[in-house]
Amino acid sequence: MTHKAMIEPQSNTLKPFQDALQALLDKQQGSDSQRIFHGRGQCFEGLEWCVLDAFEPLLLLTVFNEPPDALYQSILALLEEYLPSHFSHLAIQRRDQKDAPYIWLKGCADDAPQIVAKRGLLRFLLDFKQQNCGFFLDMEPGRQWLEQYSQGASVLNLFAYTCAFSVVAIESGATSVVNIDLSRRSLTTGRENHRLNHHDTSKVQFWGVDILKSWGKIKRGAPYDVIILDPPSFQRGSFVATKDYQKVVRRLPDLLSPKGQILACLNAPEFDSQFLKGVFDEFAPALRLEQSLEPSEDFPDINPEQQLKLQVYTLR
Repeated sequence: MTHKAMIEPQSNTLKPFQDALQALLDKQQGSDSQRIFHGRGQCFEGLEWCVLDAFEPLLLLTVFNEPPDALYQSILALLEEYLPSHFSHLAIQRRDQKDAPYIWLKGCADDAPQIVAKRGLLRFLLDFKQQNCGFFLDMEPGRQWLEQYSQGASVLNLFAYTCAFSVVAIESGATSVVNIDLSRRSLTTGRENHRLNHHDTSKVQFWGVDILKSWGKIKRGAPYDVIILDPPSFQRGSFVATKDYQKVVRRLPDLLSPKGQILACLNAPEFDSQFLKGVFDEFAPALRLEQSLEPSEDFPDINPEQQLKLQVYTLR
């Protein structure tokens, strides 16, 4: 069966996906990593189950819910038909299945060390042995904000994960960054991210500790000019936003320099922006909302309140 024959019955449903692939073909080789198609925002009927990311030379389709088989096969046919020549790897991550396995249709996982997220001249390691590959594309507005305020700043990066914020901060002139995360494995990747970008790691610290139990140590490094707060919305045994976010927020005024800024992030569709503001109003009244950052245009959503929340706070 030809690709054309396979996709014809569902051409209306597939057109947005096909258009996204066509746009990818038109991009020049060496482009930044980015979300190519975002079905999860429910803006494209019938395709709510998938997203497509370009980490050149890898094109990655992520499946979140079990798709209709015929539609799924048609998507695979389109990927093969439209795959640009400079994309040597094609993979699917089935998050709808146990352990969220990666299925490599072109290339293989053994080549993964050669695949990185690209952002201008910066590079970030990816890890295809974990559910999250190590770099969140939707956080780009936050990284752009941090670029503006890192020059000469001391930065505290809470829930640092693989330290992408730290890399951007040091590249943009931060004098120091303290990265804190419970996962030592993620912090090891973060250290390698700095080395990959030829940074002076003497300016960077990596603390593999439980933030909720380490306030004494964290406060000894205060005050900080910029604080990044980007916790998971739900991580069993370590952090649950509904009961733990406020535990962090109430500590922030004591950690912030007089003219410092906090970037508070929350990626939980079930909570709107007022939830985040309400936590700050109740548990840190000394802080005020300075601005809300606009979400990335690459992540359209039928309900903007379901998108990633990015709010900037300062002392009153």
